[in-house]
Amino acid sequence: MNFEHLIQINDPLNPLLESLTREQLWEGLVLRAEQPQLFVLGLDSCDILARDGDTMERELHYGQATVRDRVTLTPGSSVRYDILPTADYVGGSLTMAIEQPDAVQLFLRFTYSTTLPDNENATPDERQTQEIVKSAYRESDIDTVRLIRQFVHGRKDQSPLH
Repeated sequence: MNFEHLIQINDPLNPLLESLTREQLWEGLVLRAEQPQLFVLGLDSCDILARDGDTMERELHYGQATVRDRVTLTPGSSVRYDILPTADYVGGSLTMAIEQPDAVQLFLRFTYSTTLPDNENATPDERQTQEIVKSAYRESDIDTVRLIRQFVHGRKDQSPLH
C-alpha cells in the first residue's frame, strides 16, 4: 500500500498559527531522526549504530521488539526512513519532504510505502486495515508537526532547535 498526504505548516489566512521557517522545520525533522523517542509513542530508545555523511543506521527499541532502519537526510529538503526487513518485520519506507511553493506557504509531504496490499487487490478486511493504518499515520504525522512547533515556539529557552 502506498499512501501520501500533505500537512500545511504555514497558513497566511490563520493568524493564530505561528509560522515556521523552512530552516526551523528542517531542524525539527533532523531532531526527529536523531531523537525519535521525543516523537514516537511507545519507543523506549534509539541507538544510532553508524553515520556516513547524510545517512544513519538506527536500532529502535519498543519493549522487547527491536527494529532497524536507515535514515537518509537530504539537507534542507527531505528525510527518508527505510525499515530494514527481517524475519519478524516487513520492510517499508516513509519520506517527509518539505515543499515551499512560494515565500509564504510551507508544507510537509508524508509518503509511505508499505507491504499492505493496494486497494484493488485488497479484501474488505484488508481495506478496513488500510484505513486504520492511514488514520494512524495521519495522526502520528500531525503529532510530529505539533511537536516540532512546540520545540520551536513553545519552549524556546529549552529547545534544541535554538
